[in-house]
Amino acid sequence: MTGRSGMVDVDHAISRTHREEWTLIVAGLVRRYGDLDIAEETAAEAFATAVERWPVDGVPPNPGAWITTTAHRKAIDRLRREARRDDKQREAFMLQGDSPAEPTGYIDDDRLRLIFACCHPVLSIQDRIALTLRMVGGLTVSEIARAFLVQQATMGQRISRAKARIKTAGVPFTVPEREDVQPRVAGVLAVLYLIFNEGYFASGENVDPIRRDLTEEAIRLARLVRALLPKDSDEDAEATGLLVLMLLTQARSDARLSAGGELVRLDEQDRTAWDRLLINEGIALLDERLEACGRDIHALGRYQLLAAINAVHASAPRAQDTDWARIVALYGALERIDPSPIVRLNRAIAISEYDSPDVALAIVDQLGDDLAGHHAFHATRAELLRLTGRPDAARGAYDRAVELAVNGAEAAHLIRRRDQIPATHATDGTTTHEGETA
Repeated sequence: MTGRSGMVDVDHAISRTHREEWTLIVAGLVRRYGDLDIAEETAAEAFATAVERWPVDGVPPNPGAWITTTAHRKAIDRLRREARRDDKQREAFMLQGDSPAEPTGYIDDDRLRLIFACCHPVLSIQDRIALTLRMVGGLTVSEIARAFLVQQATMGQRISRAKARIKTAGVPFTVPEREDVQPRVAGVLAVLYLIFNEGYFASGENVDPIRRDLTEEAIRLARLVRALLPKDSDEDAEATGLLVLMLLTQARSDARLSAGGELVRLDEQDRTAWDRLLINEGIALLDERLEACGRDIHALGRYQLLAAINAVHASAPRAQDTDWARIVALYGALERIDPSPIVRLNRAIAISEYDSPDVALAIVDQLGDDLAGHHAFHATRAELLRLTGRPDAARGAYDRAVELAVNGAEAAHLIRRRDQIPATHATDGTTTHEGETA
């Protein structure tokens, strides 16, 4: 019988395998069986079998291969049981696991093929992003719903409809030919950006706050997508911008958590721990883009502008050296093409640094209806309330931000910031809070 330490090792092995192998396993199953439901469900069943068997039999030498083999067996068993089976599934059933795959396009990468299939034009942009985050990113429905700021049930229905639409339309699981790549690029880039963000700011309880498997995979795929695009096209420019954004963000990973596992704010990070190789690569690529457009920020797309904002931070040797006027201008250009509440929130943060917290707070307060369920809104509002001399209101905003925090590292940071606020007292010595009577 496996002891407690053995169970912990098994749990860790299953979690690590799921984190590192999910996308490859699902993508391989999709390639062979041509069905998203079969791929996702049999992969999940294989992991469930691992939960049952590994504590008894031990963790296999190659966990990923064990899961893959088990998933293939379950897929074949399922096809045997099903009375209706199209020609492609019959052929897949006859194939052995190590048999050569059919030609699948001019890029030999299962994960990239799956992304392009999920980002087919038969789906809306929103459905392409949601489906790919589930199938390729391995994110849960609740995590994707949080990214879209919608209810979990709504997102589950959206993903189910998207899978059904892919199946009904007979979408091939191949990388499209070069002339067909560009119409899908916007959805692909959006997916890669969200996968990267989930890795850099992982959500959920008892998870690593930074998931390098996701950030590194997003960067790898971004490089591949960029290689597919015509040089100097608008799509190439945005793909380059996204790659730069990822590189500059990834460069800060080692400084982002304290020794105790708490989130470290950008202005408090040890900049000597930033990865200068990634920063230099990113800034060099961005400079090429800026030269190509005559350094006109209004000629830049969304990802290029976000990359340029991050380049300002990456170029400042100290937090106090940050060129906030430049960042406010870049956010202004970004807001013109993407007037989303999150962009406006981030612009307000920059305005707080460049102008005043009072001006910024007025902007943030206008976003309450759109971002009431978003942790970043309440965390930002807490900081601004604190800076404008309203400690009790700030404490309440911190409390709400802690409730909505997506991981323990962020919650720990917010709790520390809240607890640094001195308590206020009524004249009779009773501690009071805004909105309450003593």
